Amino acid sequence: MNRFVLPAVFFFAFLIPVRALPAEPSAAVDSSSYRLTLEDAVRLGLEKSRSLEIARLDRQMASAKIRETWSEVLPQITSGFTYTRSLKPSVLFFPNVFGGDPTEFTPLEISADNSASATLDLRQKIFDGAAIAGIRAASVVRKMSDEAYRNAESAVVADIKQSYFDVLISRDRLKLIRQSIERWELAQKDTRAMFRQGVAADIDTLQAYLSVENLRPDLIQAENLVGISMTRLKNAMGISADSEVTLTGKLEVPPASYPADIASAYREALQSRPDLRQLELQVAAEDEKVFAARAERFPVLSAFGQLETQSAFNDDVALSDSNWPVSSAVGLQVSLPIFTGFRISSRVEQAKISRLQVMTRYADLKSSIRTEVEVRLSAFREAQKRIEVQSKTISVAERSYRISQLRFREGIGSRLELNDAELQLNRAKTNYLQAVYDYMTASVQLDRALGRSPAAVASAR
Repeated sequence: MNRFVLPAVFFFAFLIPVRALPAEPSAAVDSSSYRLTLEDAVRLGLEKSRSLEIARLDRQMASAKIRETWSEVLPQITSGFTYTRSLKPSVLFFPNVFGGDPTEFTPLEISADNSASATLDLRQKIFDGAAIAGIRAASVVRKMSDEAYRNAESAVVADIKQSYFDVLISRDRLKLIRQSIERWELAQKDTRAMFRQGVAADIDTLQAYLSVENLRPDLIQAENLVGISMTRLKNAMGISADSEVTLTGKLEVPPASYPADIASAYREALQSRPDLRQLELQVAAEDEKVFAARAERFPVLSAFGQLETQSAFNDDVALSDSNWPVSSAVGLQVSLPIFTGFRISSRVEQAKISRLQVMTRYADLKSSIRTEVEVRLSAFREAQKRIEVQSKTISVAERSYRISQLRFREGIGSRLELNDAELQLNRAKTNYLQAVYDYMTASVQLDRALGRSPAAVASAR
């Protein structure tokens, strides 16, 4: 074999071109069109939400970390190959003990032109307390990632619902303003007709005109708010702002089932909240970290084995004619730390402190949940009562406005009376709309405070 064959093989191996990764495709403009109920919006958001995709990737990362920790207790097999080309041979000096001057030395070449060795090593840990604790901790981290995903899913659903309701109330407020303008325009026509008949004064026509024009800025602001709230909804769902979205839902009071008292609601939250469950699992993970730090004081027992072959030959010897003797060995290795400069004791202390920090956060979260549940449940009950009151007020305000409008047309009532009736009617409708909106948003916030998953909420309704 030519003396440069093996070096050339290794040299050209590094010259093999690496295939370039494909470029990431540019995001295309989404011109899709959607007609969405509230359930459709939630379903679409769960499919396209970027924050939820990050949570999914975190789950995959946790699974990969579990496989990584298992590698500490699985067999480790490594192989190696070494080739050496002697440019100048190594020599060893021997004294002239057999004849000649014993003070002189004779150089002897002891290296061949080519030498190579191949090894196969196997190592298996029999006992390693820190590795075992790491595996248990990694499995806890996997469960934590599941709870983190649930928490992210709950946050995405709450954000989508809140944004959906924002669009609905902004749309209905715009409708109320338009209805109010229509009523004032009708009143303006009546006033002009009465002025021509000499029944109404000139000041009445001016007031009717100003009442209409003073609502124009509110109309512009309401129209702008509809567009802004729709953009926020698209962002919450993870779809393009260029998409055409039509909402088929409306503000109404959906049926809902919630605990009757704060104590029952608090118990449900303690059992279902994913963020609380996540901290519980983190406490367990911190326990494993404390054990892992202490396990560094334990001995580590490993078994190993090695298989090796090597050869040396000159250039005038063919590779097939060279000798490749094989050697092998097996054994056990025990390592026990005696003094590590207080490194292990410091790690144990740090792990204990970290565990106490997590336990403190856990207790603080429980207290915060108790307060949050009470506030959310109280807001929900308040919205319920306001709906009951305002639903009765609207019919009274509409009747009052019709009577005031009739009295004004007949010249019995005053312009001030009609203005007051219009104001009361508009306020009654606005208050009812706000009460329904507050009820729906309060139910979303209460679901999140209780830790109810989207599937559980759908089945409860």
